[in-house]
Parts: sequence; C-alpha cells; structure tokens
Amino acid sequence: MKLDANAKYRDTHEWARKEGDLIVCGITDHAQESLSDVVYVELPEVGDTLDQGETFGVVESVKAASDLYMPMSGEIVEVNERLEDEPELVNSDPYGEGWMIKFKPTNPDEWDGLLTGEEYEKAVAEEEG
Repeated sequence: MKLDANAKYRDTHEWARKEGDLIVCGITDHAQESLSDVVYVELPEVGDTLDQGETFGVVESVKAASDLYMPMSGEIVEVNERLEDEPELVNSDPYGEGWMIKFKPTNPDEWDGLLTGEEYEKAVAEEEG
C-alpha cells in the first residue's frame, strides 16, 4: 500500500495534504485498489462549505459506488475538473493527478485529529481482519 508521506488520513480512506493555506484531498491508494477501475467521480461545487465527515462526493467504479467524506471542515475552492473526462487518474495517481478537491479549512485544529500514515495502515489492517 502506497502512502503520501506529507499527507494525513481518515479511516474512510481519504487523504489530506497541506498546500499553503489550502488542503488538497483525494482517496488513498488502498481505496482506489479496492474499488478497481474508477469510471465516474462526482465532486462538489466551488463555494460549498462542508463539515468534517460530511459527504463531498461519490466515486464510482466497475465494482461499487463509494461516498467521499470531508477530512476537515472547509470551503471548496477548487475541484479537479480533469476527473470528469479522466476518472482513471484516481487509479493511476491517487496522490497526484488524481486529487479531487482543494478547500480552505474553517477549523484548522481538525488537522491534528487526522491519522498518520502508520495509524491509517493499522486501521486498514484491522478492517481487513
């Protein structure tokens, strides 16, 4: 399982990475592997304000559809429009070209509650039993 050393994680398989005063978010390598071929990604509107844990979109694959959850509360400032035509970027580069949203956090302290890569790996191992 690949992780991004600069990111933090949720046990719902989203990653979050600080870029300046924004947070970039997508799904983890583990999540895209579990889903298999991603065929569609539904993302929020720029300007939407969402709370931590709230659904910000849906990712659909040939196997299943999964909700996407906000790693932190914030206002959406950018969505990855390339995913409309190239949803497979989520599979090929989940921490890079396959990012999903950028948001301005409204409660920066929530960052400290996110999982480290090591904690996320443990959560995945427990989930898989």
